[in-house]
Amino acid sequence: MTLRAQDLRVTYPGRSAPALAGASFEVAAARTLAVVGPSGAGKSTLLRALAGLVRIAAGSVTLDGREIVHAPPQARRIALVFAEPALLDHRTVRANLALVLRTRERANERIEELARVFEIVPLLERRPRALSTGERQRVAIARALLSEPHALLLDEPLTALDPELRARVREEIVHVRERFAGPIVLVTHDHADAMTVADELAVIIDGRIEDRGDPQRVYDAPVNARVAALLGVRPMNLVPGPVLDAPPDALAGIRPERLRIGGGEPNAQVTRIERTGADAYVHARMQGAVLVLRVDADRAPKAGDRIAIAFDRGDVRRYDAATGMLR
Repeated sequence: MTLRAQDLRVTYPGRSAPALAGASFEVAAARTLAVVGPSGAGKSTLLRALAGLVRIAAGSVTLDGREIVHAPPQARRIALVFAEPALLDHRTVRANLALVLRTRERANERIEELARVFEIVPLLERRPRALSTGERQRVAIARALLSEPHALLLDEPLTALDPELRARVREEIVHVRERFAGPIVLVTHDHADAMTVADELAVIIDGRIEDRGDPQRVYDAPVNARVAALLGVRPMNLVPGPVLDAPPDALAGIRPERLRIGGGEPNAQVTRIERTGADAYVHARMQGAVLVLRVDADRAPKAGDRIAIAFDRGDVRRYDAATGMLR
């Protein structure tokens, strides 16, 4: 069971730029594709196009080899879970779950089985307005699976959650992948969410999928400077080549965690420190460029200090200064 999109194009009335400008990808059975990108990049439009909720101007969508681009949403067997779960407040959780069952056979047994997986058994007789954001999200994902979809789409499922619940729901999404046989596409603006749940990572910018592949590869060696500048708690440092011993016609990139404070002759001056708890991000000027280093917070220098910045040449990525493409 493979979900494949080819050159998807979506244009909204009144907008000159397309919301999707030729997006292509495929997701195999029991695999999760996480699509990450900034606000307005086309992430939610992509899911709505796959689900049949927006008109596709061009391109194709196939599921298990069957072309579905002209099929109505209810015929596609694709379940979409929105960032704000669409639950009926006048019905109990149990009744909300029952609405999507394709057959009444073993209805209560199937509902309670999935409710145990998502730890929502105590919530079955409550109404959605009495649930927390995280509980409503878990109910929505359970309901989607009860509809027996062939593919599952998740639209920013972690956005409204506090950090502790966010971590739990990340684990639950991984658990969903283990028990759901079809492909999963999850979109998010948070690269940490994407890296945690993805078998494959795609980066979308301005309606185009700029990079796609193994999550660690996409993070470590983005195909272009646009992707490099997007991913990360702090994005990749991108500076003139000579600053990091790269050619003059190159843009040199290195992750903040790949830079370190060495014991040699000082070659940079600290301009400011960002503390995030256990870590600190050191901003330092070297050869006219500003570099950001991640260090242990208890070993962070002070603003104004002179430091020696060290790095391994193998950690430096070289991008063409004219095109931004990885060399």
